[in-house]
Amino acid sequence: GSHRISAGPVVSMNIFRICGDFMHLASIMILIFKIRSRKNCAGISLKSQMLYVLVFVTRYLDLFWNFNSLYNWIMKVIFISTSVYIVYLMKFVQPICLTYRKETDDKLPVIYLIAPCAILALIFIEFYEFAEYLWTFSIYLEAVAILPQLMVVHEYAKNDGGFVENLTSHYVFTLGGYRFMYILNWIYRVATEKG
Repeated sequence: GSHRISAGPVVSMNIFRICGDFMHLASIMILIFKIRSRKNCAGISLKSQMLYVLVFVTRYLDLFWNFNSLYNWIMKVIFISTSVYIVYLMKFVQPICLTYRKETDDKLPVIYLIAPCAILALIFIEFYEFAEYLWTFSIYLEAVAILPQLMVVHEYAKNDGGFVENLTSHYVFTLGGYRFMYILNWIYRVATEKG
């Protein structure tokens, strides 16, 4: 999730954050299930998955030096390892990698997403420290990492008479649900926490 677990105080737990974390886990499990059971990755954006690897590595790299709780540490390891695993399946595991349709995933160069996020993280940052910069960058990047996936879903729907595979739509829906829960988490925290 996009909760602050790098520098600073321990983040409080609330129902919205927990629901968000588990919706995020559900989206990942749906995606892994789809790829492994169908032995294909049709309709999935490798670019989005690689952006998620970058998001989680930059956000959770502090798991080696910053221990807040066992829950946070486990979630960091799960998000990093599953995102790397999905990219591994899509790039290297046959027959899965043979079903990746690069032409549907080439509409948006990822540098157009990464560069603005890197610049924004330099400008809009709470304090200048490397771990804080990585965390801030990951927040901006996660906000746009879904764009290549949405473009792939659009292309598949356009080419397949408006239909998108159920598991792909479930993945995108639960990913959106996770983001919604995190918006509620932040609203709740602003309303209830001091400082």
